[in-house]
Amino acid sequence: MSSTSANVVRAEQIWLDGKLVKWDDGHVPVMTHALHYGLGVFEGIRAYRTHDGRLAVFRLREHIERLFDSAHICMMKLPFTVEQLMEACLELLRKQKDQFANGAYLRPIAFMGDGAMGLGAINPTRVAVTAWDWGAYLGDKGIRDGIRAKVSSYTRMHVNVNMVRGKISGQYVNSILAKREAVLAGYDEAILLDISGFVAEASGENIFLVNKKGVIKTPPLSCPILDGITRDTVLKILRDSGRTVEEVTVTRDALYIANEVFFTGTAAEITPVREVDNRTVGAGKPGPITQYVQETYFRTVRGQEPRYIEWLTYV
Repeated sequence: MSSTSANVVRAEQIWLDGKLVKWDDGHVPVMTHALHYGLGVFEGIRAYRTHDGRLAVFRLREHIERLFDSAHICMMKLPFTVEQLMEACLELLRKQKDQFANGAYLRPIAFMGDGAMGLGAINPTRVAVTAWDWGAYLGDKGIRDGIRAKVSSYTRMHVNVNMVRGKISGQYVNSILAKREAVLAGYDEAILLDISGFVAEASGENIFLVNKKGVIKTPPLSCPILDGITRDTVLKILRDSGRTVEEVTVTRDALYIANEVFFTGTAAEITPVREVDNRTVGAGKPGPITQYVQETYFRTVRGQEPRYIEWLTYV
């Protein structure tokens, strides 16, 4: 498999149900409801080392608020407040900040615990936060030179099947199958279409393209896509630069003839796409708009863009 399946480097502690415990003591029973039926919600959040050596979490509040929205969609009651879970993330990093010299990837997760079984069960919600050192999701080379993507034979689910505003654990089986298919075929990532045949998103990323007229496009939120926080960040960066972005439906062949294509996501950050379905995208390397977005994004997360400093929560 690709570099995205790299082993997790264990930290010393995790946060579980309101307290810090050793990583090896963070157990859940085998009869945990979410393990059997997939009812859980989660977030991926990055903390970066800023230019002055401090550790800062990027858009922490927005991520935790989305976690609560996902839980609400699933009718899961979280036993903590937004502020408590934000503090849990920060506490976890404070206690282990020496382990995260290059930054950290945070994974808050809430899931239905053990008790009753069956689809109608309503068990207490358990909440955990873990953190580990996770490099570029699609590889440093992918960030630098771009990746190869394949339009998947799997379709992103309909909006009345897939609760698209929720980041829900069980729904990611769709992404796993698409990702595995792409990697086994020799590609780095999968692109999924919606049931009407329009471009939706990658297995774990939102997608942008720049056409030959220089128009930037990305699928709208009326498509079955996650309302990505990195997507929102990129929209803000582009619009603040005076560029116009159209949130419109995109056809598969529009990717083939685009000048630039890039993915956005907390894990993938800003990853250029140099090839789709064996068609070279543009010049086959990151284009000027992709490079601008990359440079501005990384300056932002490292505390070098004063206009976006409110997006950073220092540890």
